[in-house]
Amino acid sequence: METAKVFLVGLLMAGLVPHRRADMVIMKDVTLGFGAALNHCREESGLTEEKMEEFFHFWNEDFKFVHRELGCAIQCMSRYFNLLTESNRMHHENTEKFINSFPNGEKLAKQLVQEIHKCEKLFEHEEDHCWRILHVAECFKNNCVKNGIAPAMEMLIAEFIMEAEA
Repeated sequence: METAKVFLVGLLMAGLVPHRRADMVIMKDVTLGFGAALNHCREESGLTEEKMEEFFHFWNEDFKFVHRELGCAIQCMSRYFNLLTESNRMHHENTEKFINSFPNGEKLAKQLVQEIHKCEKLFEHEEDHCWRILHVAECFKNNCVKNGIAPAMEMLIAEFIMEAEA
């Protein structure tokens, strides 16, 4: 009987792995799509080449959310895609549409909007938009990691290499 339980648990876990991997692929696509605005926002947000390089490691577990400029860059990138309201809060409908624009994005769009919204609520008190957005980004990243949907750095690096070779 114990062997049957172990086998059943194994089957259930095997079913979860492809689902999680698919979510990570969606997150990779959304990350790369959102990141396309980084060059556009580099000057406006005051990112040095060094800090811009750091930005590519956003999903690394040791990424530090300590530079205000990164929050300003995320703010600019969000504005670039029309993902913010006039009060610099997430525009729920536009953000959901943005995520849905990626292959299979509809599988995660509502969840991601909810995660960002929860994080925004935690940092409503922060008056400086760049700092607030940076803290929201950190909260969002941590929640994605906790939920197992954060893209693996290996996935992102492979994609960067393929794009560079194209």
